[in-house]
Amino acid sequence: MKRTCLTLTAALAPMAFQCALAADAQSKKSNDKPNVIIIYADDLGYGDLQCYGAKNVKTPNVDRLAAHGVRFTNAHAIASTSTPSRYSLLTGEYAWRKPGTDIAAGNAGMIIRPEQYTMADMFKNSGYATAAFGKWHLGLGDKDGEQDWNAPLPAGLADLGFDYHYIMAATADRVPCVFIENGFVANYDESAPIEVSYKKNFPGEPTGKNNPELLYNLKSSHGHDMSIVNGIGRIGYMKGGGKALWKDENIADSITTHAISFIEQHQHEPFFMYFATNDVHVPRFPHERFRGKSSMGLRGDAIVQFDWTVGQLTKTLERLGLADNTVIILSSDNGPVVDDGYVDRAEELLNGHKPAGPWRGNKYSAFEGGTAVPAIVSWPAKIKKSKESDALISQIDWMASLGELINARMPKGSAPDSHSHLSTLLGEDTNDCPWIVEMAANHVLSIRTKDWKYIEPNDGGPMITWGPKIETGNCSIPQLYEMNKVTERENVSAKYPEKLFELQTMLRKVKNRTIKEF
Repeated sequence: MKRTCLTLTAALAPMAFQCALAADAQSKKSNDKPNVIIIYADDLGYGDLQCYGAKNVKTPNVDRLAAHGVRFTNAHAIASTSTPSRYSLLTGEYAWRKPGTDIAAGNAGMIIRPEQYTMADMFKNSGYATAAFGKWHLGLGDKDGEQDWNAPLPAGLADLGFDYHYIMAATADRVPCVFIENGFVANYDESAPIEVSYKKNFPGEPTGKNNPELLYNLKSSHGHDMSIVNGIGRIGYMKGGGKALWKDENIADSITTHAISFIEQHQHEPFFMYFATNDVHVPRFPHERFRGKSSMGLRGDAIVQFDWTVGQLTKTLERLGLADNTVIILSSDNGPVVDDGYVDRAEELLNGHKPAGPWRGNKYSAFEGGTAVPAIVSWPAKIKKSKESDALISQIDWMASLGELINARMPKGSAPDSHSHLSTLLGEDTNDCPWIVEMAANHVLSIRTKDWKYIEPNDGGPMITWGPKIETGNCSIPQLYEMNKVTERENVSAKYPEKLFELQTMLRKVKNRTIKEF
């Protein structure tokens, strides 16, 4: 019996060795998969970065990415506001197809439902560790307004394919003003239980409207006069939080530190990171070490802070030897806004700076300034030199494009509006999307080709009514613009009725899913 066992052991030894070699090869193959990081800025305009022409602010870390990657000059978010752009990016489905994807309250229930297939699901099922950091703004918990912030949330990012998350529920100007880590309030303070409402204030709690003397960090210019946290008025009402409440000046440091920790923990396996900054969304209150680093006050300093964040991530990748095989896609969720509710002198201190660059309109608008955003793709292993691309691209196609990159097996019906344009994204060609669809804050749709743009007629007013000095793009008659003239000043619908009809028909077919992209 002893001899038989020895013989069997000897026979199995070569097989074990072969298995070990195979496992090692598989591990190396796995590590050959590129890491993917999406850096998603908030309200960062096309003209807000030095590599896109900004004169009054320096962004050396972002510029370094552009100097070794592809810088797109005709890239577009899906919508001119945050929530629908993020929904579309992460699902590959146009937000205007689904009710309830408007700018979300801080206590909104999950807008992306667990049964939907997401970008994070795609990476996770392809062998990636996945994580989300920073601004979420896509709802948490099962139903609107029914979250218990003092207990684990019953529905969250773990149900959407993210292994780890450290996020803000919505925006920094909305309650609750706490971080959520893996479904729990981070640094939860039992002595200060949390209550949140978007309907009425809690008895005895001060508000920016009634207690402006307590707004010692930032005063409100319009709205943002409900609960006060960290000397700043917010949208919505909140009670409690205690030690869990964030300090706005530390938000960038906090999400960056957690992101770096994730990279360090997963450096030996492929990872996908959705890194969504609060910068340069209001309230703009960067850390004091960034104050005065631009000539444009708090908004400019917030751009400097954003650039620092990018630098911290890229330096971490370099330190760990991961930079060469990491794809970084840097962009923004919509166009810029200057005065968006706080007295931060952002408009006063522009000094010739053009946040939207050459485009007409800003955040919220149907004009191109609402959706035309910076977009930079870096992958040192494949993109060997700086490229500038004027290809027409949309964030709606990034899910399918990244799916092709990692050879993902996508379930039937997933990412229904997303089409792969991987070769364009990597700068291997400059092929335009045949068309892209954009959505304004009031749900007005536009359709773009490389040379033309059509905006649906609607009866809204020409300017935003609640505060910011922004053109809406609204008009009661159809609008058609020649996009070689980026100013969108001359409506040529009467001059080119056949082209108008062509684009109207194209948009109708997109809506009813009968158009063929290729």
